[in-house]
Amino acid sequence: MSAVENKKYRKKALWLSYLTVGYNVVEGIAAVIVGTITRSSALVGFGLDSFIESLSGSVMIWRFSKERTEAEEERVEQIAIKLVAYTFFILGAYILFDAGKQLIQQEVPEKSLFGIVVAVLSLLIMPALMLAKYRVGKQIGSKSLVADSKQTLACVFMSVTLLLGVGLNYLFGIWWADPAAGLIIAVMLLYEGKEALEHE
Repeated sequence: MSAVENKKYRKKALWLSYLTVGYNVVEGIAAVIVGTITRSSALVGFGLDSFIESLSGSVMIWRFSKERTEAEEERVEQIAIKLVAYTFFILGAYILFDAGKQLIQQEVPEKSLFGIVVAVLSLLIMPALMLAKYRVGKQIGSKSLVADSKQTLACVFMSVTLLLGVGLNYLFGIWWADPAAGLIIAVMLLYEGKEALEHE
C-alpha cells in the first residue's frame, strides 16, 4: 500500500472512531437515564457498555490522530486495554448484583418503549460500523482497530439481548425478562473483560 493510500485509510479509521465515540456517548447517557427512571437493569447495563465502547473508540482516536512510534503506541494501548478490562469487571459486577436483586425481590421494572427504540437503532447502525472498522483495520494492518470492531460486534449481541428483555416486558408484561437480560449483559461484560486481559 502506498503512503497516500495509507494516509487515506488512517483518516477513515479516525472518522469511524469519532463516529463510534459520538454515537455511544449519546446512547449511553440516554440509556442510563431512562433505565434508572424505569428501573430497567438491562437498559442501564446496555448504557454502561456504551460508555466502555466510547472509551475503546477514544483509544483509536488517540492512535490514529497523530503519527507515533510503534513502541509508543504499543505501550499506551496496553495500559488502555487494562483499564477497559477492569471497567468491564466493575460494571459487570454492578449489573449482576442489580439484576439479581431485582429478580430475587421481584422488583417489576416499568415498560420502556425507549429501550426498544435504542435497541433497534443500535441493531441498524452497529453492524455497518463494525464491518467498516474491520475492513479498514485489515487494509492498514491495524490489529487494534480489528479488535475494536469486535467490541462493536459485542455491542450488536447486547442490543439483541436488550431488545428481547425490554420487548418482552413491554409487549407481554413478562417483567422478569428485563432483569434476566441484565444478567446476560453482565455475563457478556465480564467475559469481555476476561478476553481483554488475555489478549493484552
